[in-house]
Amino acid sequence: MRKKVTIVGAGNVGATTAHWLVAKSVADIVLVDVLEGIPQGKALDLLEALPIQGADVQVTGSNDYAPTAGSDIVVITAGFPRKPGMSRDDLLKANAEIVGEATRNAVKLSPNAILIIVTNPLDAMCEVARRTSGFPRERVLGMAGVLDSARFSTFIARELGVSVENVHASVLGGHGDQMVPLPRYSTVAGVPITELMDAQTIERLVHRTANGGAEIVNLLKAGSAFYAPARSIAEMVDVILNDRHKILPCAVYLQGEYGLTNLFIGVPCKLHAKGLEAVIVLKLTAEEQAALRKSAAAVKALVDALPQPAAAG
Repeated sequence: MRKKVTIVGAGNVGATTAHWLVAKSVADIVLVDVLEGIPQGKALDLLEALPIQGADVQVTGSNDYAPTAGSDIVVITAGFPRKPGMSRDDLLKANAEIVGEATRNAVKLSPNAILIIVTNPLDAMCEVARRTSGFPRERVLGMAGVLDSARFSTFIARELGVSVENVHASVLGGHGDQMVPLPRYSTVAGVPITELMDAQTIERLVHRTANGGAEIVNLLKAGSAFYAPARSIAEMVDVILNDRHKILPCAVYLQGEYGLTNLFIGVPCKLHAKGLEAVIVLKLTAEEQAALRKSAAAVKALVDALPQPAAAG
């Protein structure tokens, strides 16, 4: 029996995630959206591409959660998008309501699912999903670090004129302006970028990475990034469903790691079939630890401002 992945939100991020997943025949997909006809139309369009792709998976579109029953993974992308000049913080209360409702509806029908949260502000929305679902931390993950690391890798590769396959970039912290790229742990063919670039160049790339989402929002004028976020989600789904024990940077609920407790913060995580297998703790310098604490403080401020969601049940 094939695995089932529900994607809540059939906009650009959700639909493109479904596209990446069905292209690899990873799982059957259910697209859920409140807009009538949108998930159904996009699901049918994807289905009609599968004979050409040679993929035998099912894609279902729905305005309710009934078809999602028994999902192995529920991805929540639904929410109001960022607009030019809008910070992730501005989205807090409106998207907390959307994520809370989506979580309640999904976990009633898929009580054993793993939740992957994508809606911004990411780290705070993970906390909404955790409170609402009552799930253990192993089954509530945030997609941010995969995307942030990919952006950093892109800029490093272009700066040095090397293949992206040679680059491994590391990023910690909250998603957004307070992320903490780690140049010491970012390498090109195993060589730290601190050996390949001067400090000014690295700082320029770090700044661009931290503002990567805003850069795309400002270019598009209407809408935000979706190709790279969707591919990042698909990578997490693939690693979990195939029990690959791969280390990916994800937002997880820390319980003392990195000196932080009861906050969703982006850190390297080993993922397996049950979600989080282990948090990988890197040895940080005093400066890096201070930057991570600053990032955590920004996340805590958002969490402290959250309305209390109703529990699932």
